[in-house]
Formats: sequence, structure tokens, C-alpha cells
Amino acid sequence: MTDLDAMELELAPTADVDAAPEPTAEPVATEPEPEPTTEAASTEPAAPAEPISVGRMFADAIRRAGVRWAFTVPGESFLGLLEGLEAVGINVVATRHEGAAAFMAEAHAQLTGRPAACIGTRAVGGSNLAIGIHTAYADSSPMFAFIGQVERRNRGREGFQEIDVTESIGRLAKWSAEPTDVPSAAQAAIAAVDQALNGRPGPVVISVAEDLLDEMVPVDQQPTLSRVPPPRPSDDQVRDVLQLLACAERPVILAGAGVLRARTSNDLVRLAELLRVPVVASWRRGDVISNDHPLFLGMTGYGSPKVVRERLGSADAMLVIGCRLGEITTFDWTVPAAGTRWAHVDIAPGAVASDLQPAAITVTSDARLFLRAAVSRLESRGVLDAAGADARSARNADDRAAWEAATVIDEHPWAGPGVHPGRVVTTLRTLLPDDGIVTTDAGSFGTWAARGFRFRRPGTFLGSTSGAMGYGLPAAIAAGLVHRDRAVVALVGDGGLGMTLAEVETAVRCGLRTVILVFDNQAYGMIRTYQERRPGGAAVATDLGPIDFAAAGRALGARGVRVEDDAGFEPALRQALVSDRPTVIHLVVDRRWEGVDSRP
Repeated sequence: MTDLDAMELELAPTADVDAAPEPTAEPVATEPEPEPTTEAASTEPAAPAEPISVGRMFADAIRRAGVRWAFTVPGESFLGLLEGLEAVGINVVATRHEGAAAFMAEAHAQLTGRPAACIGTRAVGGSNLAIGIHTAYADSSPMFAFIGQVERRNRGREGFQEIDVTESIGRLAKWSAEPTDVPSAAQAAIAAVDQALNGRPGPVVISVAEDLLDEMVPVDQQPTLSRVPPPRPSDDQVRDVLQLLACAERPVILAGAGVLRARTSNDLVRLAELLRVPVVASWRRGDVISNDHPLFLGMTGYGSPKVVRERLGSADAMLVIGCRLGEITTFDWTVPAAGTRWAHVDIAPGAVASDLQPAAITVTSDARLFLRAAVSRLESRGVLDAAGADARSARNADDRAAWEAATVIDEHPWAGPGVHPGRVVTTLRTLLPDDGIVTTDAGSFGTWAARGFRFRRPGTFLGSTSGAMGYGLPAAIAAGLVHRDRAVVALVGDGGLGMTLAEVETAVRCGLRTVILVFDNQAYGMIRTYQERRPGGAAVATDLGPIDFAAAGRALGARGVRVEDDAGFEPALRQALVSDRPTVIHLVVDRRWEGVDSRP
């Protein structure tokens, strides 16, 4: 298949991967340089050369770590922190529920690579943050979650709203702490930044007593944040991974959030083109490269057509990059298949489920540094023999054609009540600009977009791998705050929106133009599907009553439109995309529509 001697001996070593040449092919999308995260401390102003409060110290530390936005339902236990955030120029958004605040912070991090903050008061507010903390951990999103605590003199006495934060909510996070004095608060600030940004990114929880926030931190105790460079691959590791792919008959690349976070999608495309290896996106990371690229073969997980699983199962070699091999992405831990030799490249590879065979090659590296090193090697010396390359391209074309045929979702005839979910998604793809951002909630409606929506640019999709309901609207609000000049559309079900409906007012108050598509079947539809698969098929607690979501949207200050058939959707969406405020489009859905494979 390839000239092994060239691969082993002639590929030039990578002395400086940062200086690797740019791809010669036209990029599939414009992607910004990575946001400063682990290096933020070296680019931000130094800490004030005067005593500051503990609240201001924490605010200054996360500001230098890259935080620009914080989301909260304000509480009396952390007023000193709020004052600090304002003093350092961090934008603070008041939400209607702490769960939405945490989702917004998580979505911000997923979209930008920068951490954000969420804040809740004591037991009640902190408990509401928990769903977003869990989501941030599942998505490997850097996030700072601050939870107020009772005054130190009242700890252990069942003070008002007192709980042990670190041993309860803190266990959902990557790391947590509750400092008890100024020196330990300063150390907690350093450790929190390190834990959130370095290695596998994730959420950290800092519980701070109300009275501690107002204590003063002397200049000589104020924390200093140091730069931690991301891990680089060795020359031998890059060579071994390239050999694995180049020598295979049916190789494939499984790419995930680490590629998006590193802003290295163009480099991934270039590697795929040079080796003629197709790319499959991990679950809810379907925007990892342009879906219109001939080497893109779909996304794994819920809504994925069987051809994706079959193609992954037939691979004799696989590169898993920037991707954690979770249950949904791997189709219940069946990918990589038993006969597949595979390499794992990740900033923190971690343990692999016992159901899977160990990786043949494990590389601890930032995705961008690895891909640029690999592309540099291939462009300087790597060669595929002509006959083998042509055969590989022919197989790729067949695989692409099979995927395209399997992802047509709007042709099934249907004359019943309500809209056709597949036609809604197809119309959305037609009208939404390529840089428009789509967010999704949990629910069976989301499988239609998972299969049929084509993402044309990296960084245009937000979906949580935690499976939490209520994520879609808060994520869209976070996206709108970051990209006010771009269209943002939230796909939600009536169940999920019922959990976060009040945040429509948040979007209105923030001056956003968010479009909210509500697929309303008056049921917790996905759970209803599981019930129907059980003996007897009893539908227990999955029926919901009617809500006029269009009227509710208007009551909260947005536009509201009810759509009862396919013909009404396109004009409603066109108007929403040019509106000067949020729009709730209430889509009536026949209850017999379930997931993408259902046929009423």
C-alpha cells in the first residue's frame, strides 16, 4: 500500500511543529486560532500590586485564566465575588435558574475553548448547578463553579442552607475545594486554574464562605499563575501512527471534541486528504469537519445510520483523536472492533473500557500539535503508491455514497397532522447560513438533525454528551452572547423547553436573536419509546399536557409563531432569522413520530 522505507526513514523529523507549513489545499472552513487557555496567565495583566479581597482575588485569577463571562442567580453568600467579577471586567449574566447558568457556562467553553464561570448560593443554588457541572465533566469542558457557603463560625452547626459542598456537589467535578483562610484561598485559586485547564479540561468547584470573600489578601500572598504548555508527540509516535494508517486497507479516523477545542479541523482534513483516510465524528461532535467533504462519513451515536457503524466495524486500522470512547460514541463499546488495530491521540487518553482491546499506540498530545506534526511529515516525505491510493479512493467514494443515501430524511411520505421532522431539518439546513450555530437538547427529535443536518463549518454545533434535558436553550443563549453577528437556532422538545422556558426572557433581556424550534408531541417521547419496547408497553408518566409555546414566548418578550404543517415552517423560519429579537416557533408534531427510524 505504501513505501514503508519512506515512511520509516525518509520522513523528516519535526523539530518545530509550530512552524509546520500550512496545508496547500484550500481549507474547508475558516477556523480561528485557539483561544488562550493554558497560556492565558502569560498574556493577561499582572495581579494588582495592592491588597485585595478574596472575592477580587478569585475574580482576578479566573480573568487571567481566560474567563470573560459568568452566569448566576445572585445570592447573598457570594456578593463579594460578584463585586470582584465586575471590578475585573467579567460580564455577569443573571439567569432564571442556576441549572441554566451552568449550562451556559459549559456551552461557552465548548464553543470557544475558553472557560466560563457559574455561581450558585449555598446548598440550594449549588444543587441546581449540579446538572451543568456533570455535563461539563462529560464534555471535558473547562469551567469554574463557585458555590457560596455559610460563614465559617457556623460550619458544622446546620447553618442556613449548609451542606458539605466538596463531598457532595464537588464529587461531580474534576476537582473541588473549600478554603478556610486567606492562604488556602490563594492556593485554591492556583489549583483551580491548573485543574480546569491542564490535562483533560473539566469543571472545578470552589466553595467559599461568605465572610472569607471579604477578607483581604496581602500582595505577597496573591497567586501567580504559570504557563503549562500542552503535551507534544514524539517523532517516533507520529511516525508509528502514520504507518498504522498508511499500511491499512480500510483505515478510518474517529475525531472528537479535542480537535474542535484545539481549532485544528483544517489540519485534520489535510491529514485525511494526504492519506486518503475517511473521517467519522464522535457523538455530538458532527461539526468536527465540513460534512460536505467527500471524506466525511457521518457521526456516531443516536440517530446514526447503520452504515456508520458498519464502516467503523470493518476498519482494520483506526486513529481515535481528541475523543473519549464512551458508551454512545462506541455503540455500546463495540468500536474499535476486536480486529481493529488502533491508535489513541488525546491530551489525556485515560483508561479504555474493558470491553475494548487496548490501543496499539497511545499518544498523550494536544490534537493540534499532533496533526501539524503529522501533516508536516507527510508533506515533506510521505508517499502512497499510486495503485493503492486509487483503490483506497474508490472505496472511500463508495462509502461516501452509501452514507449520503442513508442520510436523506425528508422523502418519507406523510399526510397526517403536524410537521414532518425530517423536512423541518432539511429546510433549516437550506435557510441557515453556513456559520449559523445549532444547539440541541435531549430527546428523540434530535435524532433527525443528527442524521440529516449537514454542518459545513467547525464550531457550529453545541450538544451535550451527558444527555441532560434543558441544555438546548441555555447553550443557544451562550452562543448568541459570543457571536452576536451569527444566527443561532436551538432545537428543543416540549419536555426540555418546559425545564428552561423562563430563559427566553434571559435571551430577550440580553438583546439576542435566538431562534427556538420546539418539537411538541406532548410527551417525553424518547422515554415513551423505551416503555413501548417493554412487555405490556405501559406508558407511565410520559404523557404531557398542551402548552401554547408561541404564546408563552410572546409573554416573555419574544416573538411567538405556531406552525401546524410543513408549508408554514419555511416562512416562519425566514422571518425568525431576520428578526431583531428571539423567536419561539412552536412545531406541532404527531405523537406517532419518534426518532429518525420511526415511521407513523
